Amino acid sequence: MQIDINRLSKEYAKKNILVIGDIILDAYIYGKVDRISQEAPVPIVAIDQKKFKPGGAANVALNLSGLGANVQLLGITGGGRNAEELQNCFQKSENIQLHLVKDKSRPTVVKTRIIADGKQVVRLDDETTSKISYLLIEELIKAFNKSCKDIDGIIIEDYNKGALPKEIISHIINYSSKHEIPVYVDPKYDNYECFKGVRLFKPNLIEYNAIVSNKQFGDLPNSGFKFKEFIESDILLLTLGAEGMSLYHNGQHNQIPTKARNVYDVSGAGDTVIATFAINDLCGLDPLESSTIANLAAGRVCEEIGVFPISVDSLKEIFSHHYNMD
Repeated sequence: MQIDINRLSKEYAKKNILVIGDIILDAYIYGKVDRISQEAPVPIVAIDQKKFKPGGAANVALNLSGLGANVQLLGITGGGRNAEELQNCFQKSENIQLHLVKDKSRPTVVKTRIIADGKQVVRLDDETTSKISYLLIEELIKAFNKSCKDIDGIIIEDYNKGALPKEIISHIINYSSKHEIPVYVDPKYDNYECFKGVRLFKPNLIEYNAIVSNKQFGDLPNSGFKFKEFIESDILLLTLGAEGMSLYHNGQHNQIPTKARNVYDVSGAGDTVIATFAINDLCGLDPLESSTIANLAAGRVCEEIGVFPISVDSLKEIFSHHYNMD
């Protein structure tokens, strides 16, 4: 692939990208297992340390920040300690501006992963997925309107946690269409029809199958062409886990095999894909080039335990590994 990643990385720093969606706090409890409980046949984890990292839309923002982009992050948090922990995660991210609307009636979404001896034992989710109130919808739309000046692209990260009701999605799509701002979407099933006409629609295989289950589109890869026509997106990118990605664009289908060297944890890989694709697309690369780089980035973050955002240095390293970059 004839891409000068050093020159390209300088272009990343010129991009201003707005990320809006469900914001998650990822909590990690690390420990060791040396015995089984007498109360039930479960392992006892002796805790060594706890860590917090941003997840969901917040992890997309961190990926963009690590690549050098300037980022506006919009979303909903609850009150209390977990909201504070989330904001603390961004203290060193100087190129991310936070626009967090607090909803004291719901908790900050927290995914707690218990990792023992290097392996995830269990995950605990603390969340409320009900739709936010109309007052909060209005507040979030106001925050969007103030934050979307001079931006190059918008990423919508929908995790079905209630922070992206149809009213907000419609406002974003209408605004972006009027101002010719490309929109990149990581969808869930509930709202997918609201995203018609976006630049990129990027479901994973489970999400894609749920979306098309009641439609007579047939099997992949042919169903991808029919769905792309239905959703009216410029680009359809399916992430297929260990099978890599399927790209649909301009009547062509490209299968992109995974480039992971060692897979330890796939958490957050989808966030890396959409962030990396979007910034490369905004820098003028064609969809196949953007997808290939996004695939490399996803493979790199899967080599780490826990959610690990891509950075310019780690992207250059894996790019060099596969393409012998000087």
